[in-house]
Amino acid sequence: MPNRARRRALTATGALLAAGLLVLPPAAAAAEYERVVNGDFASGEVNPWWNGAGTTGSVVGGEFCSKVTGGTVNGYDALAGQNGVAYEAGQSYTLKFDARAVTEQPISAVAGEAVDPYRQIARTEVVVTPEPQSFTYTFESTLDFPAAGNGQLAFWFGGQSFDNTICVDNVSLIGGVLPPPGLEPAAPVRVNQVGYLPDLPKQASVANESTTPLPWTLKNAAGAAVASGQSTPKGLDAGSGENVHLVDFSAYETVGTGYTLTVGGDTSHPFDISPDVLTDLRYDSLAFFYHQRSGTPIEAEYVGAEYARPAGHLNVAPNKGDNDVPCLAGIGCDYTLDVPGGWYDAGDHGKYVVNGGISAWQVLNEYERALRVGDATALGDGKLSIPESGNGVPDILDEARWEVEFLLKMQVPAGQPLAGMAHHKIHDAQWTGLPLLPHEDPQVRRLSAPSTAATLNLAAVAAQASRLWKDIDPAFSAQALAAAEKAYLAAEANPAKIADPNDGTGGGAYGDSTVTDEFYWAAAELFVTTGKSDYRADVTGSSLYKGASINTRGFDWGSTGALGDITLALVPTTLPAGDIAAIRQAITTTADGHLAQMATQGHPAPYRTQDGSYEWGSNGLVANNGVVLALAYDFTKQEKYREGAFGVMNYLLGRNPVNYSYVSGWGDQPVRNVHHRHWANQLDPTLPIAPPGALSGGPNSALQDPIAAGLLKGCPAQRCFIDHIEAYSVNEVTVNWNSALAWLANWTAEKSTVEPAASCSVAYTANGWNSGLSASVVLKNTSAAAWNGWTLKFAFGGEQKLQHGWSANWSQSGRDVTATNLPWNGTVAPGASVTVGFNASSPGPATTPSTFSVNGSTCK
Repeated sequence: MPNRARRRALTATGALLAAGLLVLPPAAAAAEYERVVNGDFASGEVNPWWNGAGTTGSVVGGEFCSKVTGGTVNGYDALAGQNGVAYEAGQSYTLKFDARAVTEQPISAVAGEAVDPYRQIARTEVVVTPEPQSFTYTFESTLDFPAAGNGQLAFWFGGQSFDNTICVDNVSLIGGVLPPPGLEPAAPVRVNQVGYLPDLPKQASVANESTTPLPWTLKNAAGAAVASGQSTPKGLDAGSGENVHLVDFSAYETVGTGYTLTVGGDTSHPFDISPDVLTDLRYDSLAFFYHQRSGTPIEAEYVGAEYARPAGHLNVAPNKGDNDVPCLAGIGCDYTLDVPGGWYDAGDHGKYVVNGGISAWQVLNEYERALRVGDATALGDGKLSIPESGNGVPDILDEARWEVEFLLKMQVPAGQPLAGMAHHKIHDAQWTGLPLLPHEDPQVRRLSAPSTAATLNLAAVAAQASRLWKDIDPAFSAQALAAAEKAYLAAEANPAKIADPNDGTGGGAYGDSTVTDEFYWAAAELFVTTGKSDYRADVTGSSLYKGASINTRGFDWGSTGALGDITLALVPTTLPAGDIAAIRQAITTTADGHLAQMATQGHPAPYRTQDGSYEWGSNGLVANNGVVLALAYDFTKQEKYREGAFGVMNYLLGRNPVNYSYVSGWGDQPVRNVHHRHWANQLDPTLPIAPPGALSGGPNSALQDPIAAGLLKGCPAQRCFIDHIEAYSVNEVTVNWNSALAWLANWTAEKSTVEPAASCSVAYTANGWNSGLSASVVLKNTSAAAWNGWTLKFAFGGEQKLQHGWSANWSQSGRDVTATNLPWNGTVAPGASVTVGFNASSPGPATTPSTFSVNGSTCK
């Protein structure tokens, strides 16, 4: 593989200008646009500066200091610099910097191109000494490099026989006439760039200073006007800081492609109107996880040659690998663990139990929800392009198992202190730069200390996995349940092992000081899987019981109580029906709050903080709040919630103030340059952009990286975003944001057609005794057509087992019960009824099943 650090440098000898000072008089007065980011290193961070071969750098005392290995021949054999620097041909630039060195030597400051053919614009040589000096030079650019393109500013330190340390500070490059990205407003007409469903609201947001309505025209792909009207002025929109108009073209329902919306003199990106616009997003969003697999090659057969790569972290040089991984020094463990596999968490090479936990749970819950209240056929075997496809197991479960098995490996083994607990994370001992493919990572790997939060994540997900694999792979189901119960006991014995918030070298800290929510979530999953009274008591005795965790902020890796409630609301148990109704009511009440808020916004998104700011990963929270809206529809069938969930997709796919689709590969202007070490085309053109289906983290008011801080200062909350690979606080990707997108994408694909009205009703009565019950079920045909055969389905709420039934063919799998007609009662006329019944053993309390369906239709 090429030396990627070297490929960044301006080293093509054929393009070198004459060595020595190149200082030109200014061609014109330069604008006051700063072209470098983090030039004063005041944050203590190096990013987005990098070090090439022969150097290692860090910020020391507010200076960027590079240790340089001697014995090189050329200046460019040891260098540091910054990419993505914008230059405009014919424009004047002024470079300023301070520099010093432990030992006096010449260095070069070079402006030019970061990739082959490495053309230079200007190069100046200076001599640096132990005494700090300030340097100022002005030059005119002969080349054009747009912002976030292949322009570069580099310092050459090589060509000396001796080792040295060279420090630079207060680096500034001012000039040009075009402002940096992020400072100008996006194109004003914002639509869902993928498309709209014919039967749902079709709305756009328009930034325009007019206070009176504006004319709008909807045009088809041929440019012909098909609808027109007047906008509705919304006024000043707090999220975008703009005066916003709303355009509603919902009345137009003709299916087609390539529509555009023109408002005044501005035109939107093209979009479709079709019931199929989101069908494939469910698969692209799930494909993300195969790309993130660790410990296995990503094969061209499944992702294409562009994205194929060797396996990472297999203890094959230069990897130190994920076998025999020792603990971080000082945490009190003297063993090693073999922890290959799992998903890389984000744009780095770390694997985190607390982030992997919610991600695996949400992928599994996507499937479990479809089994219980939706349609799981679209999530079956053969639906994803992964190696396990065709093995008879739903592909979504195969993908999730890759992560679940990794989580099990993170458990402290028997005989060790804290046995049964789970290590919080594994990642590199030091941060690595970009780009860096996993198999090229040379860093040693380290296990961080076990934590209560990680242990409860393991308990919850392993318990969930146990019930989903019970009939598919009983041995794996039993293994998962044993690990879950061991983890829960270990967490109870160590309830305050909090992850070190300062353990953030080489990987994110993922600190979480409150674990009440994780205890509730884990107890809920274990109770649903086992029905045991101890877990039931922990659920009902929790302060979070009956939906207390479900709120308008939403859930994420650090706030997981709602996950337990979602499971309890979906999977039948012996809990009182009124308590389950209370959980569902908390979901619908929160969904109502989201809808009320969205109605006030110029660019509707179900997201809020107390001060109106947006936080790191806001798009993940937006998607998870979309999940709440979707569940509210599942439980009530009220159309307003369906509209709200699709409204979330509108925001993520382009109806937002930056006019980006936040999902790579989807829409006319999707994110391309997400923060990722091997989807790094912006830094290395031989590497790919993000594959379709990756969700960017999105707006973040805190601007916690130098690129965002330099380009977006003072941004309104929903506009604190830039599509730049180094802008990690706004443009990173993670498994837990994509799991939220995948859940919502599957739901919207499933609900892209209007559900038929219920065609049946069920009356259920049961008489119980200490160890059993006898039930009568009356099925009524409420449709306009006769049933020519029927199938009844429901699920027991506990460990009931069918003994015998009458007037139907009865069967049971797990808690799921199926009854089909006999020859003499299969025809049921409209308005007519048929009565069936059964006896069952009941070792514990029995509750009325929450949902009945006949012939696939949910009954009233």
